[in-house]
Amino acid sequence: MDEVKILEIKESVFADNDRQAEGLRRELKEKGIFLLNLMSSPGSGKTTTLTRTIEALKDELKIGVMEADIDSDVDAKAIAATGVKAIQLHTGGMCHLDADMTRQGLDGLETGDVELAILENVGNLVCPAEFDTGAVKNAMILSVPEGHDKPLKYPLMFSICDVVLINKIDVMPYFDFDLEKCKEYIHMRNPNAEILPICAKTGEGIDAWANWLRREVNAWRSPRKE
Repeated sequence: MDEVKILEIKESVFADNDRQAEGLRRELKEKGIFLLNLMSSPGSGKTTTLTRTIEALKDELKIGVMEADIDSDVDAKAIAATGVKAIQLHTGGMCHLDADMTRQGLDGLETGDVELAILENVGNLVCPAEFDTGAVKNAMILSVPEGHDKPLKYPLMFSICDVVLINKIDVMPYFDFDLEKCKEYIHMRNPNAEILPICAKTGEGIDAWANWLRREVNAWRSPRKE
């Protein structure tokens, strides 16, 4: 029997995506656009958190939002209602966005006047973590009902995130959720991760999150020191 030729496709695909992501970040830096990749599981409160974020920052930053979903335009309509530029990205069944797909989204968003571009990635804790989108920073939302053990179960997601928002802290008394243990688990995966408890519904903690984002956007948009 002839030997079967095996191609290591996965490795080459990731390597090519990483190159495209680095190229996209360089372009964003030159244009002064800060791209945030926002990830979470379905139902964690991404869109509500995003709405609160827009309310806090839209008077000082020009914001554009890309809503990624397998189908529907529900989230994009909700974000557009806040008054910022928003488009819906349909992934055609794929459970993540990569750098090339993100670039297409940015082109569709027409980012000439955008200072802060936010990508609301497809909702799950696996696939989005595997692909560098070209974002300047990665953020994720973990909601209290999901449990404090998620950093142990989804290590890659927590290891690549610069900031973790722990949402729905208003219902913490009703769930077996240990906030300090969750922080410990997150720092096991990523010692440098910023951890911000919030409640998108009531607005608690949103100021701290907005301050973090404001600081990062300003640092990215500042001219490089020669």
